[in-house]
Amino acid sequence: MISKKIAIIIGAIIFLMSSYTSYKVFSSTGTGMIVSPLSKYFPPKNGSGSPTPTPDEPKTEECPLNGQMMTKSQKNLWVNRRPLGIVVENHKDARPQSGLSFADVIYEGVAESGITRFLAIYYCQDANPVGPVRSARVHFINLLQEYGDYPLYAHVGGANTPGPADALGYINKLGWSLYNDLNQFAVPFPFFWRDYERLPNRVTEHTVYTSTSKLWDYAKNKRKLTNVDEDNQSWDANFTSWKFADDASLTDRGNVNQISFGFWTTFANDYSVVWTYNKNTNLYTRQNGGQPHLDKNTNQPIQAKDIIVIFAKESPANDGYEGGHIVYKLTGSGEALIFQNGKAIKGSWQKKDYKTRMLFFDESGKEISLVRGKIFIELLPQGNKINY
Repeated sequence: MISKKIAIIIGAIIFLMSSYTSYKVFSSTGTGMIVSPLSKYFPPKNGSGSPTPTPDEPKTEECPLNGQMMTKSQKNLWVNRRPLGIVVENHKDARPQSGLSFADVIYEGVAESGITRFLAIYYCQDANPVGPVRSARVHFINLLQEYGDYPLYAHVGGANTPGPADALGYINKLGWSLYNDLNQFAVPFPFFWRDYERLPNRVTEHTVYTSTSKLWDYAKNKRKLTNVDEDNQSWDANFTSWKFADDASLTDRGNVNQISFGFWTTFANDYSVVWTYNKNTNLYTRQNGGQPHLDKNTNQPIQAKDIIVIFAKESPANDGYEGGHIVYKLTGSGEALIFQNGKAIKGSWQKKDYKTRMLFFDESGKEISLVRGKIFIELLPQGNKINY
């Protein structure tokens, strides 16, 4: 068997060749463009690619990423794969996005110029389709590293200006290129595709979509990446799960009914966030740029059980890039606000290194258990104000 180091070197060479070829195909807006209406490739499945559990199938299995209780038939799917992080853009011209409702964990942070982007982590559920998919950023790579050994990372290119924000260089340095990295420039159609019909009148950069099921199939069949590596070690051998708790009883839920904040003053209104709490359902519903944040797969608003705001030192990369690349310090510790069960908990986040799980603690130093269900983590610069 070819050693991993040799495979990585060979992969890097193939990556450069395939990147150029894919770029020529996918960046053209002429007759060479691959355009594929989603309905041809992905018949609707209740907005998801996951099988619909039978009504009488008990939810006995805990999703290790967010604690959500699911069925054995669902677990039978996830145990054969590894976590998949997909970069989904949040440019106002790319809305509504597809597939965010089915992510187990979502991170949001500024990509550049005050425009935010999402890192959606999938493992226990499928989403067909997901997108629009955009380019890699270093801070998302650093967050993804805590999801076990060699998590899958799907994106379209990435920041590549020499300096601390060089995402593509960082991917190569980690040994991810053409191993667990699923850059669209190296992964052929139909695992990524452009669809101009889903969001009419969109420019090319807002048209790339993918599918979790297709990417997991590609990883398995083309990269031999399942739940175990070539040494038969499971992806979660070094993974630390958060602690989880059931919903608080109705009488124990709080009355912090709205959370609002922004990221940068640039384009502040377009990327402002409001989370509204429903005490009866114990869910937070998201507004994005002053509008309900809908998932185009379901036409329903995005909701979560836990809203975690982490504050981190933000610095300019000073790499000469016109758009203004930035970096965040995401190791060590920092302030955090955790919203769950209608309550606000002032606390902190701690992360020893990039492969170590980021944990959350209250003011007494006790680790906070997260309410089972979707977890949404907002990455804000230090000093930003949160209204609640």
